[in-house]
Amino acid sequence: MKKLFLSALCILTVFGAFAQRDSAQKKTKREIRKERIDAMSRLEEEGIITNKKSTVFGLKLTTDGYGGFIEIGRAKSVKNALLFQLDITERKHEKEEKQQGPFGTTAPIIYGKINYFYPVKLGVQYQQILGNKGNKNGVSVTGNLGGGVIAGLLRPYLLDVNKLGERKFVGYESADSSYFLNGPYYGGPNLGTGWQKLKVTPGIYIKPAVRFDYGKYNEVVSAVEIGITAEFYAKKIPQMIYADQKQFFFGAYASILFGKRK
Repeated sequence: MKKLFLSALCILTVFGAFAQRDSAQKKTKREIRKERIDAMSRLEEEGIITNKKSTVFGLKLTTDGYGGFIEIGRAKSVKNALLFQLDITERKHEKEEKQQGPFGTTAPIIYGKINYFYPVKLGVQYQQILGNKGNKNGVSVTGNLGGGVIAGLLRPYLLDVNKLGERKFVGYESADSSYFLNGPYYGGPNLGTGWQKLKVTPGIYIKPAVRFDYGKYNEVVSAVEIGITAEFYAKKIPQMIYADQKQFFFGAYASILFGKRK
């Protein structure tokens, strides 16, 4: 019994030593990280750049759609940076209204829709810090202004119709477009239809925004951004029949961002 007690005591002593060592290592790592952050803070206060690069991903809601983007940042000074952005969205027309097809298993129909509209933007923004987060915690506020070029992708909206007993996808610009307008319909398009008939309309855009970054210690980007966009295209964009086609688009957006600096 005495031997069993001594063995158990030895085992507990060994586990306790390992636990204390791990705790000491973790504490040391925390202390090292704190010292590094404090050193970076002092350098930034002296005007020396400590985080020169950033990679950010974002999701956004717009006044007429949704999208996502990727951003590569390059610091020019402690307060200024250039942001290179690739942005993809889908714009929806305000008159779009989904209707269920005659068969419950088919995709819904948006009567009168001519094209899906996907603006793909490539541009650059100039970023300036308006209010810093005190180098550690808090919220950093930046003002962003920039713009770039757009490839406006138009994917034909094809309806699944019954053409003289044959099931077929037809669009507004198809040779048999009367079926697009009058049916009889099976349902709406699926994800794979229309891509082979994709058209591109070029354009340009500008985008001012304000960003609120609450990421910890300036290493992690965790931010919310609100802004407006103005887009101008080389020609009018056909989205819906029985509606005016627009060449200029103006709207607002809100986005969430996440990423890292190094």
